[in-house]
This record gives sequence, C-alpha cells and structure tokens, in this order.
Amino acid sequence: MDELDSAIIRHLQLNARQTNRELARTVGVAPSTCLERVRSLHERGVIRGYHAEIAPEALNRRVDAFVSARLRPLSRPIIDGFKEALIALPEVLAVFVVAGDDDFLIQVSVQDLDHLHNFLIDRLSERPEVVSFRSQIIYQSSRKHVQDRLSDT
Repeated sequence: MDELDSAIIRHLQLNARQTNRELARTVGVAPSTCLERVRSLHERGVIRGYHAEIAPEALNRRVDAFVSARLRPLSRPIIDGFKEALIALPEVLAVFVVAGDDDFLIQVSVQDLDHLHNFLIDRLSERPEVVSFRSQIIYQSSRKHVQDRLSDT
C-alpha cells in the first residue's frame, strides 16, 4: 500500500459509484493507472466489494440490538454451525465470534420490541448449544465509513 492506493481507497469509500475517469481525476493520475491500481487492490483482497447502505426504517426495522451469547460445548463444528444458522436469519445483520465472557456478539434489526423478544425466545433460546444470552438495545449509532489512515502492514 502506498499513498496512491490509500487515496483511491479513501475516495472509493466516499463514493464507490464514481467512474474510473472521475476517480483518476480526483487522485491525480491517468485513468489507465487508476484502473490498474483498483484491479490490483481487488486482486490483493484489499477491496472486497461494494454495497448499498439501506436505511433500516425503510424496511420497517426500527429496533436494533446487540445480543451476546454463550455456547457449550465449544468446538469448531458448533461455532461454525451456529454462525451459519444465525447469518441465514432475516433479523441478523452481523455475527461476530468474540473473546471474553461471551462467545458471540450478534447484531439484529427488527420491527419492534415484541419482534426482538420473539427472536430471542423462538430463534435463539431454542438452540441447544446456547447456554445464555443477553441483549442490549441500540438507541443511537454512528459509523465511520471512511478510513482516514490506512496502515501499510
């Protein structure tokens, strides 16, 4: 990663829909150079993809929460199976395997508190590997979309 790669990434994070020509002009290089750099970033796995950010309220998802869960017995098949099962659920936005008192942190988005309760009781507590869980409702959130500094490691 050099300064040009960092500039390209920063500007793609601001607007991934811009044309290669616009991006090249913004970072001050020829379009062919810019295109080759972006291809290289993809090939090296630096850029993993592009996405559309959707407002949860537009999908009638007004309650977001983090759910911490502990599993037993802990084994790779249990962990992998739990991750796969959860990420397939429509309420689940993200699944994180974490260290500490809990084994998983699950981000969910639902219509209301009743739907959150139903998710916890009907989807989570019914799983035999789950020994405990707790939920935290998210009142507000801020998200950093652009990395200001990129490491060259």
